[in-house]
Amino acid sequence: MKLKQLLLSSLVLVSTSVWADPTYRLFVTNEKSDTVSVIDSRTGILETTIEIGKRPRGIGLSPDQKILYVAISGEDAIAMVDVATLEIIGKLEPGDDPETFDIHPNGNLYVSNEDDAKVSVVNPESGKVIHEIKVGLEPEPVAASPTGDIVLVASESTNMVHIIDTSTHKVVANILVGARPRGLVFSSDGSLAYVSSEIGNEVAIIDIEKREIIKKGAIDLPKAKPMALVLSPDDKVLYMTTGRASKVAVLDAETLELISTTDVGKRVWGAVLSRDGSTLYTANGVSHTVSVVDTATGKSTMEIEVGQYPWGVALDD
Repeated sequence: MKLKQLLLSSLVLVSTSVWADPTYRLFVTNEKSDTVSVIDSRTGILETTIEIGKRPRGIGLSPDQKILYVAISGEDAIAMVDVATLEIIGKLEPGDDPETFDIHPNGNLYVSNEDDAKVSVVNPESGKVIHEIKVGLEPEPVAASPTGDIVLVASESTNMVHIIDTSTHKVVANILVGARPRGLVFSSDGSLAYVSSEIGNEVAIIDIEKREIIKKGAIDLPKAKPMALVLSPDDKVLYMTTGRASKVAVLDAETLELISTTDVGKRVWGAVLSRDGSTLYTANGVSHTVSVVDTATGKSTMEIEVGQYPWGVALDD
């Protein structure tokens, strides 16, 4: 084993066993700038910008928050960044066009390969693809359950959510949803999952045990294109970005009724919620900004300039 690979493997092994102190950094992928903006979430000040690679989109943190993963789909790779030092420590090769991913509790990455209609399972310690799972056409959003027993992936052109059993890496159910599913999120106990459909203009609740939709809610907002979903820590409130509507829709997580909306930047895409649920951050693609939303008042309190076409956000808090 080469020295660089040995050092990288050692870092990944350490990162899966020791929880790091939070840096309170907000990370934002800028699709057209080929960068990641690093913001101090406590002050809203831009700390630095990382030159990350071509067309960064999906972004996420290792279970202990020590490693930042960034999908650079223009290079068919996922960059690994040390959260403390902000140094790029390696790149994974998960197959063609890795657009989004989620991270299993054991540290493995489940990556959607949009062009190949499959999900690749990547072990970051070895850097190898350990499983490939065929799914529907144009898979994009991925969500690992809190317990890690299943992973969901939604296929935009097949209009399905696929349930993958992580013990066998087989698709055990296919659930037909509204046209062009774009967002997925689990409830805190993993019993329910929520899926947004951009063209179908709806949100649906999936009962994981029953493997069926138990509730649907239409999104009655002008220009709305349902996108990213984030659930409050108490599972009572569902936040949804709306693309061209330039708003965050606040929904009752049980009834899917619209509670309120918050104005944010133009063409809002990705979103992340602080651990305590007090602050929501959104990536506003056409405004080239991040909005900081106080969830108690439902107001945007700050607009932070970032790179060109911000897409995804991750928070180390």
